[in-house]
Amino acid sequence: MLFTSAANAVSRIRSDQRVFVHGGAATPQVLLRALAARHHELRNVELVHLHTEGPASCAEPEVRESFHVNALFLGANLRDAVARGNADYIPAFLSEMPALFRNKVLPLDVAMVHVSPPDKHGFCSLGCGVDIARAAVDSATTVIAQVNPRMPRTHGDGLVHHSRFAAAIGIDEEIPAHEPTEIGDIEAAIGTHAAGLIEDGSTLQMGIGGIPDAVLASLDNHRDLGIHTEMFSDGVLRLVNRGVITGRYKKVHPGKLVAGFAIGSRKLYDFMDDNPNVAMLDIAYVNDPTVIRRNPKVVAINSAIEIDLTGQVCADSIGTRMWSGVGGQMDFMRGASLSPGGKPIIAMRATTRRGESRIVPMLKPGAGVVTTRAHMHWVVTEFGAVDLRGKNLRQRAKALISIAHPDHQEALDRAARERFHQLPD
Repeated sequence: MLFTSAANAVSRIRSDQRVFVHGGAATPQVLLRALAARHHELRNVELVHLHTEGPASCAEPEVRESFHVNALFLGANLRDAVARGNADYIPAFLSEMPALFRNKVLPLDVAMVHVSPPDKHGFCSLGCGVDIARAAVDSATTVIAQVNPRMPRTHGDGLVHHSRFAAAIGIDEEIPAHEPTEIGDIEAAIGTHAAGLIEDGSTLQMGIGGIPDAVLASLDNHRDLGIHTEMFSDGVLRLVNRGVITGRYKKVHPGKLVAGFAIGSRKLYDFMDDNPNVAMLDIAYVNDPTVIRRNPKVVAINSAIEIDLTGQVCADSIGTRMWSGVGGQMDFMRGASLSPGGKPIIAMRATTRRGESRIVPMLKPGAGVVTTRAHMHWVVTEFGAVDLRGKNLRQRAKALISIAHPDHQEALDRAARERFHQLPD
């Protein structure tokens, strides 16, 4: 494979084109910096991507005539840009995002990706970020690659022959990493309650952060768990090494850890590298509820920004301020609910860091409903777990109040009685 400079590689990008940018731990930061440096000669270049790591230099106010970011999921680096109008957010289920490219709803001129070096047959790997990148590589007119030996070579749908690349640069830099967070007392309590709902032989979906890690840390005495998840992080490694995660009872890819992307420590990436037990697959397949439901006892653990007393879940915004995105929450909430013995769970701290209740009488004005009240089953906080299935609105309100922070229960009870007139005994 012949390498060129980053500046030469991105010279193939023209004004008025739509460019896909690989996201997460696969963010091609060297290519992005080179593209941002061309702001003086480009106009109206649209960048489409999931959450990216590193600075969002193409979303700064001074380059708004050159670049516009249309993000399918927001990270901390884009929230202010969206709030001030220098970037935008596209709501979409993660399972349906690849079709935006494949069906030309968002036709791609260029895809910038971050890959492993080619193997002896000439195939590079999309590594820890197959997700929607597979569809982007398949759909874009031009593909530009950042080739890095630090990117794990993963099995599954992420193999791309180097002949597909119009240009490639060679780098040797560590990819973005997130070390496991320390599990606090509140997260540990949530983890204990959630783990109590997980049966042996279950198939798990969970993400990154203190609560998922706390749940995983509470599963040492479980047996034959499986993984089918949009993403995973370091929390699964210990359970794999202890023999807790075997995938023995999975019906879809038994024995394999199935995911669309991963982000974590260098230890995680080394575990994934050339590991035939890890299948990194197209997110249209991983997050398809009809695929998810085929596994037994799917337990999907997702979080929320706030939930109202009827069970409506806001997970993408704080009022009108966009915070993250729809992502795959509904894909897995629905898939788990249809799985034999499955349990969709919303697990969250009862209060914000400032002490405000996250169980609220009504969602904030402008808040987005990501999971509807009709899709809700289990809700877990540090104060317990309640199942909303089959409960009417009054019963739901009483159940949710019971797992709210005690400091807020009286006010929530008062608000519920004003709305529903009375609550069940």
